[in-house]
Amino acid sequence: MPDNQQFLLGSVLRKALQLESNEVKATCLSFLFVFILMSAYFILRPIRDALASDWSDAEVSTLWTLTFIVSTVIVAVWGVAVSQLSFKRLVPGIYTFFAISFVVFSMCSQAMESRVFVYKTFYVWVSVFALFHTSVFWSFMADTYNKDQAGRLFAVISAGASLGAVVGPLIPGLFAGKVALENLMLIAAVMLTFPIPLIILLRRLKSTDLGNEGLSVDPSQYKIGGNPFKGFKDVITDRYLLGIAIFIILYTGIGSFVYLQQKNLLVDYTVEQRTTIYGFRDTILNACTYILALFVTGRVVKRMGMTTALPVVPLILIGCMLVLAFSPVMIIAISMYVVFRAGNYSVTRPAREMLFTEVSREDRFKTKPVIDIVAYRGGDVIMAWLFTGLTQGLQMGLGGVAAVGAGIAALWAFVGYLLGKKYERN
Repeated sequence: MPDNQQFLLGSVLRKALQLESNEVKATCLSFLFVFILMSAYFILRPIRDALASDWSDAEVSTLWTLTFIVSTVIVAVWGVAVSQLSFKRLVPGIYTFFAISFVVFSMCSQAMESRVFVYKTFYVWVSVFALFHTSVFWSFMADTYNKDQAGRLFAVISAGASLGAVVGPLIPGLFAGKVALENLMLIAAVMLTFPIPLIILLRRLKSTDLGNEGLSVDPSQYKIGGNPFKGFKDVITDRYLLGIAIFIILYTGIGSFVYLQQKNLLVDYTVEQRTTIYGFRDTILNACTYILALFVTGRVVKRMGMTTALPVVPLILIGCMLVLAFSPVMIIAISMYVVFRAGNYSVTRPAREMLFTEVSREDRFKTKPVIDIVAYRGGDVIMAWLFTGLTQGLQMGLGGVAAVGAGIAALWAFVGYLLGKKYERN
């Protein structure tokens, strides 16, 4: 391609994606970073979800309770690590740790005759990993880009997550019946080591291309220090951070209802069939999400503001839930799942991550994991047992459960609106 055409194409793409020339390299590396992370996770997630249909709502609720406990302990350990260890080694170290853990699961699954314990432990561990790896990534992003850059670039970077969520589940979707589940775990483990050199390059670009060395003292060398449990304290005492935590808990309420209903509908399929179904479902869903995140999200935030970006998905889901309440059929439930997940990845998640550009660096690495993981999994526990109580205790059908979900979505939208107002006032 001639140089002038390459220049024109580059200019058009930068304008479409709202990129400055000095931000291109860092944005591309961040995009690739989260693409690899999400690809690895979406190899593991269909396996995890496929296993769940063999267990009752009460068993899954118990596993979610264990996930909450394990997540809380890990976040506490993370708080100590953030306070005591060099930041230069902290972020790459966490991805190496998870990579090794999935190698261990693969080996144990192959070595043991009775795999029920291994599979339930794997289910809990993937659920912990699901939030921890993204929380650490977005903490790193919030510490790399300034507020203006975050408003323009987080949507583009988030599109990398969406693309990874398209490519990743294709692997179990296509090969679940041909490749052992243990080998799929190994593929994901190897992929988790790939972002380590990208982390090193992004640390350099923060102070060179991006010009953001002023965001922190020296993130590549110094410890963050302070009270390792400050994150638990601040999430209760700081109204802004508490609001984000409540927003997360209400988000999990909707997700839990949708997830458990799908689990029950696939009970008659084999684990391999479920893995294939979930793999292709996630691929189709995330292909739609990718386009939205790349070209729509940034403009929603910029033109309509955070007071629209945060509550828009909950408001749409109120309508979906009410439709499901009056017409509780599978096609409506699937459509609602698509709206929920696509809306989260393309709009709600990047908008939510922008909220953390307004907090201190210490809170990004101590309080943010408490919100992203402990509050999230705490919400899972509350909502899972609520769902179990409605379905197994009160024998409520899908329509009644959907009506309860509509109320949760309405509260979620209101909290999102208040957070958006607070962010825009700062």
